[in-house]
Formats: sequence, structure tokens, C-alpha cells
Amino acid sequence: MKEASALWIEAPRAAALRPSPLAPPGPEEALVRTLWSAVSRGTERLVFEGRAPRSQWERMRAPFQEGSFAFPVKYGYCAVGCVEEGPADLIGRTVFCLYPHQDRFIAPVGMVRPVPASTPARRAALAANMETALNGLWDGGAGPGDRIAIIGAGVVGLLVAALAASLPGAEVLIHDREASRADIAETLGARFVGAEALEGFGADVVFHASASSEGLALSLAAAGPEAAIVELSWYGEGPVAAPLGGAFHADRLRLISSQVGQVAPSRRPRWSYARRLDKALELLADPRLDALITEEIPFADAPGEIARILAPGAKGLATLFRY
Repeated sequence: MKEASALWIEAPRAAALRPSPLAPPGPEEALVRTLWSAVSRGTERLVFEGRAPRSQWERMRAPFQEGSFAFPVKYGYCAVGCVEEGPADLIGRTVFCLYPHQDRFIAPVGMVRPVPASTPARRAALAANMETALNGLWDGGAGPGDRIAIIGAGVVGLLVAALAASLPGAEVLIHDREASRADIAETLGARFVGAEALEGFGADVVFHASASSEGLALSLAAAGPEAAIVELSWYGEGPVAAPLGGAFHADRLRLISSQVGQVAPSRRPRWSYARRLDKALELLADPRLDALITEEIPFADAPGEIARILAPGAKGLATLFRY
């Protein structure tokens, strides 16, 4: 039996590589050699720190997770690789799969999505983030000509900015405490601004992706009357201050949760998970999005580097493991 190597979170803030047996793939399975996997700093940080809310453990389970959030746990969902064994039409194809960090894995063929030739394998590792951004844009209902505000220029916020800026006539403003992200935001078609420029902006739609109470307060301040504030942040355990006094009720603001675990209601009758993932991979053909990948780390070094990558306030945007 073949053996793979997988990253496990052994305890809060402690990781190790473990061997993982690989049985021969069945007739409806594929053996994939991993090329890249992306670290999802929001969700994986909560898991790594042991802050995944117990009430959400079942909902937070990744498709191929092993173990539990009580530790140890094998977690992750952003893997890109090359099919080595499986159906003839997949052999040699580059595919994306919602699989944890592991150098080889077996998955049902229905769970591996071919990466379009126009999207490089390295950039395809951002597919889960792009799905989140696309779903959020659907949840917000943003359209051509809208004033759109984005609070938080992390990977998801910047992907929302790239999608929103493609709407004809849209005015897209984005804010983050990290001024170093301004150049990337501007390249994607958004205008990077200070907090003061958003207060009273009168946005038609606001997307909040900073995972902070301060960012949520600014999102409410940036919204115009009867606007939607789409909450893309995942906070984990602990209370979150939401200033719902002031103009919140008088302006009839709407605070909408957006979560990629369900297709947005406006698309759900027609869009499957597979269709949405395929579209996310297609949208990643944009070469400007390479700027969102700011670090590559050899997979062998993952256990020693993961604490730094997931530390609060860690610099950079997306980090990839290179296999």
C-alpha cells in the first residue's frame, strides 16, 4: 500500500507531518499528486488556535477532514494537483479538490474539478477564496453603477474588489489598516481609501471582510439608506460588538451573513456547488491575481512554519505550500 504525508494539527498551535496510507483508487476515484495547497488564514487560524466554536463543529467539517476539532485534526480545503491514476480522461489533468494539506490523496472523481487551461495550477489554489467572494457578491446583489465599499483587503476582500470592479460603472472603494495593500487594490480596479472617506459614503452595498468590530462599525457607517452590509468575516468564539444604534434602524440597513457552505439563495435554484467551483476556477485566469500570493513554503517545512503563517497580524496575503 502506498503512503502519503499529511499535515495534522496535533494540539492548539502545534503541527506535525503524519504518514497516511493510500489504498489503490477505485473505479470512480482518482489518485492525485498535490502540486500546491493554500492556507486559509481565517478558518484555519481558528482551527489551529482551538477556537472553532463547538456548536459549529459539524458544519465546519471539511469534506475530507480526519480527526476532530478537539485535536488532533487533519484540516484544509485548497489543494491543486495532477491526476496520476483514475479515469482515462483525467490522467495527467490538473485538478482542484477541497482536500487537506497532503502530498498525495485519493478522492471521488466527482469531487475533483479540472482546472481550465487558462488558469495556472499555482493560482488555482485560490479557488476556495474565489468561491467565497463570488458567493458574497451574489448575496449582496451588487450591480452596474453601484457604489460598493469593501472593508478588509485580505484575500477575500481583494477578490470581491476584483469582481465588483468588473461591473460596468461601479465605484469600488476598499479600506484596510495595511496601507501596503493599496497598490494591489488599485491594480484590481478599486480605489484604496482611508476610513474617513467611507464614513457617509452612501454605499449601495458594503462587504465586510476584516473580522474586526472596528471594521463592522465602519461598514455600517459607509452604508447608504436601506443598503445591504454583507458580512464575510468568520469570527469564531467570543462576542463581537455591533453598533446598531445611530442610523442603523432609521436608515433600515440590512446586515446579511454570507457563507460559502450554501450557494447564495439568488442562484441556488440553478447553480450547483460544482458549477460555482468551476466558475471560480475560470475567474482565476486573471493574471493580476498572482499579486495575492505573497509566500510559498516547501510542504516539508509546513509544521515549523504554520504558527508564523497563522499568527494574528501575520504579514502578507495568501501563503501556499509547494509540493
